[in-house]
Amino acid sequence: MTAVAAPAAGAPVRLSQALSFGEEQAMLLEAATAFCRDQSPVSAVRARMGTEHGFDRAVWDAMVALGWSGLAVPESLGGSGLTLAEAATISEPMGRHLLATPFAATQLFVQGVLAGASAVQQAAWLPPVCGGAIGTVALFERDGDWTLEDIEARAVRAGASVKLEGMKMLVPDAAVADALLVSVMLDGSPALARVQRDQLGAQALQRETVIDETRRSYQLDLTGIEVPAAAMIEGAAALNALAAIRRAAWLLASAEAAGGMAGVLDVVVDYLNTRTTFGRKIGSYQSLKHTCADMLVSMERSRSHVYHCATLITEGAQPQALEVALRMAKVESGDGFVFAGDRAVQFHGGFGFTWDCDAQLFLRRALWLQHSFGDAAHHRRRLADLLLPH
Repeated sequence: MTAVAAPAAGAPVRLSQALSFGEEQAMLLEAATAFCRDQSPVSAVRARMGTEHGFDRAVWDAMVALGWSGLAVPESLGGSGLTLAEAATISEPMGRHLLATPFAATQLFVQGVLAGASAVQQAAWLPPVCGGAIGTVALFERDGDWTLEDIEARAVRAGASVKLEGMKMLVPDAAVADALLVSVMLDGSPALARVQRDQLGAQALQRETVIDETRRSYQLDLTGIEVPAAAMIEGAAALNALAAIRRAAWLLASAEAAGGMAGVLDVVVDYLNTRTTFGRKIGSYQSLKHTCADMLVSMERSRSHVYHCATLITEGAQPQALEVALRMAKVESGDGFVFAGDRAVQFHGGFGFTWDCDAQLFLRRALWLQHSFGDAAHHRRRLADLLLPH
C-alpha cells in the first residue's frame, strides 16, 4: 500500500481502504493468543489483583525471553527490529485474557525514546529494556488534560543537571519501572526527562485507586528529583516523542479493547449456553442473540480499524491520515468494549453486579481503556476538525 499523500489545505483527509496482515503477524497472533490463554486464566487474573504490583514477574520474564519487551527496538540495539504494528498484535490477546503486565507502559517508553532521543541516548536506554527492564511514561496531571503538550510540571536547569518539580497522575506501573519518561516544561517548551528508579525519593510514589483493579497506577511527586542534563529530550525532539507516545497509546488501547470484546463474548456465550430458565437455555432467546451479534460486529469493526492503523504504520503513511485512523479506532473500540461489558453484566442479572461474576472484570477494563488518552467525545471533536473542511 502506498503512503497517503498530504491533503491540500482545507481538503478532507482520505484514507486507504487496504489492510495487510502478513504470515509473520498471523504467527505472532497465534503464539500470543496461546501464551495469554495459558498464563492468564481468570483464576490467575483474580489472584494477581490482590498482589502489590498486580502482575506475575515470572510471566513478564517469559515475555522478555520471547523478545516481546524489545519487540519494536532495532536489532542493532538488541531488539527484535519489528514495529508498533506487531506490538498491537500482541496487545489484542492480552485484552482478551485480561493479562496484566507492564507491556503497554514499556512500549510507550520505547516509542518515546525511538522518536525523540539521540542516538547516544537510545544506545544507553533501550538495550536494558530488551533485557527485561521495565519502562513507563508520566504525562498526565491533576487537570486531566489529554493534550500532552499542555504541561504544568516544571524543570529548572542547575549547572550540569536539571531539577524537576510538580505532580504527575495516572503513571502506569511506576512502582516497578526501572526508568520513566516524565513530561515537564523546560525553558518555556515541552521536554521529557528520563528518571531512573534510584532517583525517586522514598515518598515519591503513591498508589491510586482506579476502576480496573488489574491495573496499577500511581501519583508521582517530582519534588527533589534531579537528573543529568544528558537525560533530557528537548525541543522538537520532545514534541516528536510526545506524538509517538500518543499514537502508540491509541493503537495499543484499541487493540486491547478489540481483544477484550472477544473475551466478553467468550464469557457471555458460555453463560447463555449454560443458564436455563423456563425449561430452555437463555441463549435461545432472540433478543439475546441479537445483542451478541451486535457485540460480534462491533468487535470485527474494531479489529478492522486496528489493523488498518497497523497497516498505515507499517507503510509509513502521512501523519494526518494516521492520526485520523487511530482516533477512529479509539472511538470504535472504546465504545464497543464498554457496550459489550455492560451487556455482559446485564445478561448475568443480579449475579452480574457481584464480585464473583467475571463479566464485571471486563467492564472495568473497558471503562479504563475508554478514557485512556482521550474518550470518544474528545476524539470525535478532533476528528471533526480533521475530516470536515472549514
